[in-house]
Amino acid sequence: MIERLDVLLEESYGEMVSIRRYLHQYPELSFHETKTAAFIAEFYRKLGIDVRTNVGGNGVVAKIYGSKPGKTVALRADFDGLPIQDEKEVPYKSTVPGVMHACGHDGHTATLLVLAKTLYALRDELEGEYVFIHQHAEEYAPGGAKPMIEAGCLNGVDVIFGTHLWATAPTGTIQYAYGPLMAAADRFEILIQGQGGHGAQPHNTRDAIVTASQLVVALQQIVSRRINPLDSAVITIGSFVADNAFNVIADKAKIVGTVRTFKEGVRSFIREEIERVVKGICLSADCTYDYQFHQGYPAVVTHEEETRFLIDCTSSIKEVQFLEEVEPNMTGEDFSYYLQNVKGTFFFTGAQPRKDPTYPHHHPLFDFDERAMLIAAKTLGNAAITYHKKKQPHQEQDTIMNKG
Repeated sequence: MIERLDVLLEESYGEMVSIRRYLHQYPELSFHETKTAAFIAEFYRKLGIDVRTNVGGNGVVAKIYGSKPGKTVALRADFDGLPIQDEKEVPYKSTVPGVMHACGHDGHTATLLVLAKTLYALRDELEGEYVFIHQHAEEYAPGGAKPMIEAGCLNGVDVIFGTHLWATAPTGTIQYAYGPLMAAADRFEILIQGQGGHGAQPHNTRDAIVTASQLVVALQQIVSRRINPLDSAVITIGSFVADNAFNVIADKAKIVGTVRTFKEGVRSFIREEIERVVKGICLSADCTYDYQFHQGYPAVVTHEEETRFLIDCTSSIKEVQFLEEVEPNMTGEDFSYYLQNVKGTFFFTGAQPRKDPTYPHHHPLFDFDERAMLIAAKTLGNAAITYHKKKQPHQEQDTIMNKG
């Protein structure tokens, strides 16, 4: 049946590309993806597949029932865009000003839709149940995964698999990790309140810009001097705002940043340490402050047995040329919530464009090799079907294995 799955997916590759390009032209931001959700739901309805809408927000969940008893396997794809202007000159360029699919979620959706259609065509030969989770709002915390889970999208699910098309890895590569794969992603805001005044009379003011500037430098020392070098952590200031005339000393300044960690203990320590540093610097400058720490997604931690199983499943996929065990990535993903509730794994599917240069995710010129969607569909489909069979012993592999 795996061979038939692969053939049907290959025959449907053109449809996969067409869906992806359509979605790329009409992106919607997190928590506003009503038209995209409607498109997904209508796709399933036309096939006669059972579908639920408004799951935990704009989420869509479809289900296929095999003719034989078995386990319940869930597959997930996200479908929100980003507030970025699409600067690519391609026929499928975004038509929505200031919004684009700059992370591959259009490809994730197209992959899962066509895979679902293919599995539905094979339903008389399938065992168990297959749940297709189309998730809204992955890009912006609190995200869509948690409310979808609370709305029951994982009820009865035995295992879940998900992938991210990865434009910085060569097409034909599957990247995976045993355990931590992606970091916890938190956000913080610090408002420094000083006392503004004339630029020529600093002694009569409490300069919020100078205080905030000291804070930017001091925060970096938390990672370099307060965190064990063997523990991974990142503190990044992404925004520093104190808009004034050239001859005015700022009354207030606002800093916004992100914290990335893997261990919960490190995560909590940094949260407290930031405030300790802010408090000390503001005290020395006679300023006051407001500190807000917004806890985002937890770390993505894959389950070892399911990860080994998925890697075994790639052995029959001719397009998969390399398997690469990778170091944890400091980007974040709310797939972490699914893995906290059921067993499963998450992996990267290499999707590096064939033309140079390669632009990273969240870049205005971002694009990916659409052939990677077929690889992702075959990998997910193979894993979903094979999970009902007896697992074969895992053969130890090198960190990077060339299958060619």
